[in-house]
Amino acid sequence: MGHGGDVIAELTTDHREIKDLFKQISDTFPGSDDRKRLVDVLTIELVRHFVAEEEFLYPAVRKHLGEGDALADKELAEHARVEQLLADLQQREPADLDFDRLVVKLYTEVTAHVYDEENHLFPRLRNGVHSYVLEELGNKVRQAKKTAPTRPHPGAPSTPPVNKLLAPGLGMVDRVRDYLSGRGQ
Repeated sequence: MGHGGDVIAELTTDHREIKDLFKQISDTFPGSDDRKRLVDVLTIELVRHFVAEEEFLYPAVRKHLGEGDALADKELAEHARVEQLLADLQQREPADLDFDRLVVKLYTEVTAHVYDEENHLFPRLRNGVHSYVLEELGNKVRQAKKTAPTRPHPGAPSTPPVNKLLAPGLGMVDRVRDYLSGRGQ
């Protein structure tokens, strides 16, 4: 959940972990409880990652990069699509006919999002933002992931200041629900 380094290193490491979770999911037997458990773990990691980006990365993109508003809006739209897929998956059992179809669609969306960030957004950040700012953002992202929600909330605000106010409360409720249900363990 927290890896160290600047915001680009932190989020890139998250991307590798998410990719590994997709691999583990593809290696499990369709319809198995293991597949559902792994999708729950993936959901937890994606939601935490997205919340941290929405709280700190995208506001920095808006502030420091030319065309930052358009870039951040594009990323937020991608998050919204993924979060809706995650919410849909939460309502399915692994034996449901469309469970695997939703996983494939999720994989496609997330892979495209990661590619775009790593090949377009992150290089622009590296070139356009002082390394000190990137380090501070890395610290803020790590802290945000500790209290972030663990379940998709597609209707929740995704921009500051409201998201920063709601996320810790939603995160606490989600973690209690996860603990009581054994989800993500």
